[in-house]
Amino acid sequence: MNKQEASRIHQFLGTLQHLSNHTQKAYQRDLAVLLKFVDAHDVQKWDELDGRQIRSFVAWRHRQGIGGRSLQRNLSAARAFYRYLMGEGVAKHNPAEGVQAPKSPRRLPKLLDVDQVAQLLEIDDRGPLAIRDKAILELMYSSGLRLSELVMLDMGSLDLVDAVVTVTGKGKKTRSVPVGKHAREAIRQWLKIRGGMANDEEMAIFVSQRGKRISRRSIQQRLKQWAIKQGLTNHVNPHMLRHSFASHLLESSGDLRAVQELLGHADISTTQVYTHLDFQHLANVYDNAHPRAHKKK
Repeated sequence: MNKQEASRIHQFLGTLQHLSNHTQKAYQRDLAVLLKFVDAHDVQKWDELDGRQIRSFVAWRHRQGIGGRSLQRNLSAARAFYRYLMGEGVAKHNPAEGVQAPKSPRRLPKLLDVDQVAQLLEIDDRGPLAIRDKAILELMYSSGLRLSELVMLDMGSLDLVDAVVTVTGKGKKTRSVPVGKHAREAIRQWLKIRGGMANDEEMAIFVSQRGKRISRRSIQQRLKQWAIKQGLTNHVNPHMLRHSFASHLLESSGDLRAVQELLGHADISTTQVYTHLDFQHLANVYDNAHPRAHKKK
């Protein structure tokens, strides 16, 4: 493919400034792979690509071991790119429209049970970093926040009087989520000492030792360290606290719509994975407790 045609990817990426850096880089990677494919198949212009070739592209990626979710993302990037090309008058059709990726088996998210969460959160260290970390972990579990949502919280996002936190989730959509009493108390303890760590102009609730907004990576590392220190054997990551929040809430309430709202899921099908987790828990209880669930020795 000539340079002029190949450069249209760069031009398209320039129209995505409203999206997050993470999403922009994902589009860039996906379209770079598509460009590699069309070059290998001697496609000279984007308008020459058809649905049959896009299906071949999907099959080629699948043979490389790429899973269904990643392939679906590849196709989403291709569809968006061709919508741009059609708007520019470069392409007359969208060859990726209607092409489906093979489905991947649903993987249930890993989570902590109630006792493990309690064990993790029993932090009695009174050092400033421990006080901060306890507030972070309590809030993540109390309100089911994504790691990115927690990192971006500013002082104005939190209302401890009304026990609510306002977060900005995917698609820059905001939602208000309740904050439990344990999280509120942990946050109050942190706010008493935050001023001694935060830079004067810093608006983030949670800051690093350098006084700036704490990074995602720092929280991941600190949680891993606390999990080991608190005696948890399994690898713990921030998203497990969100999964645990959702599963425990659904198990207690049975209200899938409420859990969807609290998690900020646009589609309830995303939330329905927790019904599988809930059933799995019930099945385990049955297997362990029902007299006829055991095979006779």
